[in-house]
Amino acid sequence: MHGEYKVPGGKLVVVDLDVEGGALRDVRVAGDFFLEPDEAIEAIDAALEGAPANTDTVGLAARIDAALPQSTVMLGLTSEGVAVAVRRALAHATEWSDYDWQLIHEAPQSPALHMALDEVITTEVAQGRRPPTLRVWEWASPAVIIGSFQSLRNEVDPVGADRHGVTVVRRVSGGGAMFVEPGNTITYSLSVPDALVSGLSFADSYAYLDDWVLGALGDMGIKAWYQPLNDIATDAGKIAGAAQKRMVGGSGAVLHHVTMSYDIDADKMLDVLRIGKEKMSDKGTKSAKKRVDPLRRQTGLPREVVIDNMIDSFRNRYGLTRGVVTPDEMARAEELVRTKFGTEEWTARVP
Repeated sequence: MHGEYKVPGGKLVVVDLDVEGGALRDVRVAGDFFLEPDEAIEAIDAALEGAPANTDTVGLAARIDAALPQSTVMLGLTSEGVAVAVRRALAHATEWSDYDWQLIHEAPQSPALHMALDEVITTEVAQGRRPPTLRVWEWASPAVIIGSFQSLRNEVDPVGADRHGVTVVRRVSGGGAMFVEPGNTITYSLSVPDALVSGLSFADSYAYLDDWVLGALGDMGIKAWYQPLNDIATDAGKIAGAAQKRMVGGSGAVLHHVTMSYDIDADKMLDVLRIGKEKMSDKGTKSAKKRVDPLRRQTGLPREVVIDNMIDSFRNRYGLTRGVVTPDEMARAEELVRTKFGTEEWTARVP
């Protein structure tokens, strides 16, 4: 069995192993990490040898920590990272490079249609009728997208929304409200098979699916990192928020979508969103404006160039061919707008 895991902010860990009699056998850990002293790698292999195959990530990491020499120094590697690679091997997890990725980047569409397309495309991936897909959104109008479990009245000021012509929609994933405007926001979705995140905890899957975009930002001179549970941050502040939804049916799939701030009008955002003091204190800041740090200022690049650079970075890493929303997918999405995402019943399902 073979498992790989890119440690967030670190290096690649590779594990090869067998299972005999319910225990790990012939365990070999490798990767492009740095580790001192040399015998520490042998200690890691020995710690995992004979471990029950049902040992969870915490238990495997504890075995490794207990076996390492006191002088051990790990760079780009963690005990937890090795443990995750083991669990991915046992789960027969796939890797990014195992798939033929498809890109969808089409003309601006309504907020409700974007919500519906996320559901339809990810369902198609789960059913095996569509390859894993990166979809870059273009917005036809300003919007607030609230999380699946958020209270509409607690999150949105309807007077402010009407004043600025902002449409309010509810997505299928959890998380917080996002304020978007055409030309000022970068939004993308990843619709991926369950197998890509097999062996990862829900929290670890966020970091794993965000790793490519951290590299893309780094190529543009932005040092960014994953900030648990679902943010992407820089020294200057938060620049993006992610959310996920697990789709059942077929082999299963994960929807992972991210909204990035390119050039947000903070005054307008505060006029539309009801951002409470508790949320501010949770983020360690007193001002909502400080929570949004636009990419325009950090890159000095037009929004379109930032998007093109992100797409190129993904293509260079994993390959990417251009695709489209099929007529059948669009018809199903439009029906979902009519029956679900465009209805007051869905938008106000948590009043």
